[in-house]
Amino acid sequence: MPTDDEPQLEVGVGPWQGAWPEGDRWDPELLADGDRRNVVDRYRYWSMEAIVADLEPRRHPFHVAIENWQHDLNIGSIVRTANAFAASAVHIVGRRRWNRRGAMVTDRYQRIEHHEDVEGLVVWARSEGLPIVAVDNTAGSVPVDAAPLPERCVLLFGQEGPGLTEAAIEAADAHVAIRQFGSTRSINAAAAAAIVMHEWVRVHAPDVPPAPPAG
Repeated sequence: MPTDDEPQLEVGVGPWQGAWPEGDRWDPELLADGDRRNVVDRYRYWSMEAIVADLEPRRHPFHVAIENWQHDLNIGSIVRTANAFAASAVHIVGRRRWNRRGAMVTDRYQRIEHHEDVEGLVVWARSEGLPIVAVDNTAGSVPVDAAPLPERCVLLFGQEGPGLTEAAIEAADAHVAIRQFGSTRSINAAAAAAIVMHEWVRVHAPDVPPAPPAG
């Protein structure tokens, strides 16, 4: 870690230099003061509303659902990863309040939905014609890389430690697990979510480019 004598690196960019660009997407405060947010360069100086509007048509057709019974610290990190992979939405199942620290404010740009319980999630998923894929190393699960994940689906994750509840496992249409070769029973929930989301992208969006440069 840097000491008090070492210079602190600034994230992002400072105030806009020169004549300000014209258009609705630009945020006057960011242009004047600089943009230190955790956003890709394309979105520097854009307003939050403009970023969300630009993301909407490029979201992928998979959803992420997370059980929230213990106020798990991993939920924020999973939301951040879902934003990075342009998930259609993140669904919080259980407690409405969740720990946002790990999200690093990416929840402002990511659609977040809430369901009181697993049954509520199932009702919604069935109405949308989306199969639920449970992610946990339970009996009967298959390696996530052994067969392609559905293109349109809900990836359902459990809590750190206990994993998915019995209700979630019973409600799922498919069960997948991540191959492991060491001594630990499971890996971190946020890490598992990142692996599975990347597997979806690897299969269904291998040739999709990232966001184009700002024009």
